[in-house]
Amino acid sequence: MYGCEWDDETGEVNGYEQDAFDGEDFIVFDLKTLTWIAPRQEAFITKLKLDSDEGYKAYNINYYTQICPTSLKKYVSHGKDALMRTVLPSISLLQKSSSSPVTCHATGFFPGQASIFWTKDGDIYYEGVDFGETLPNNDETFQTSVELDVSSVPSEDWGRYNCVFRLSGYKEEIITRLDKAAIRTNEKPTSSLIVTVVVLGVCAAVAAAAVGFFIYKKKNAKRPPTPVSDREVEEELNPK
Repeated sequence: MYGCEWDDETGEVNGYEQDAFDGEDFIVFDLKTLTWIAPRQEAFITKLKLDSDEGYKAYNINYYTQICPTSLKKYVSHGKDALMRTVLPSISLLQKSSSSPVTCHATGFFPGQASIFWTKDGDIYYEGVDFGETLPNNDETFQTSVELDVSSVPSEDWGRYNCVFRLSGYKEEIITRLDKAAIRTNEKPTSSLIVTVVVLGVCAAVAAAAVGFFIYKKKNAKRPPTPVSDREVEEELNPK
């Protein structure tokens, strides 16, 4: 594997060549020292041969400092609209449970050169912080995240923490305040909460039944007595 890197802001150029054997690094070219590095003992003889080959060394210098960067700049120029575009991320605060760290997750941004971190009172904060990797999405954008352990953070101090996202080529920072109301979680209601809801539901049902029974009795009390028929009176006066 070989190629070159070019920083369009500083103009710095860096080339690399790395050969592997049987899935492991075998020998690597260092453009800064113009020497070969042998990670494995078996590559040491090859290293000595390549280090002593002045013609091959001159070719590598010309290729990695002239030919490769020139081609790279040309390709970048042709694909500038796609490669140089700036897409801002969607940022969310996530938490698996109330005892879990809060994750500040940024996704959908481009280019992939970005940084994300937590601050406290405006200063970068490292205690209880776990930085995630920048990973590609399937739509050619990227995602990254950073976790903050909030187990020792008092509720009244949450407002002192912010998640800050910086994107290469975009001057402004994207700041998201640590806010419990903004956190998305998959945590289900606790059993005590479920019991409370059930008890309240039962109480409401009992109260409704009591009110209904009271209204029913009140209506019956106002209703006139059922009239007695003449035959019933006669039977009462003249028993058999």
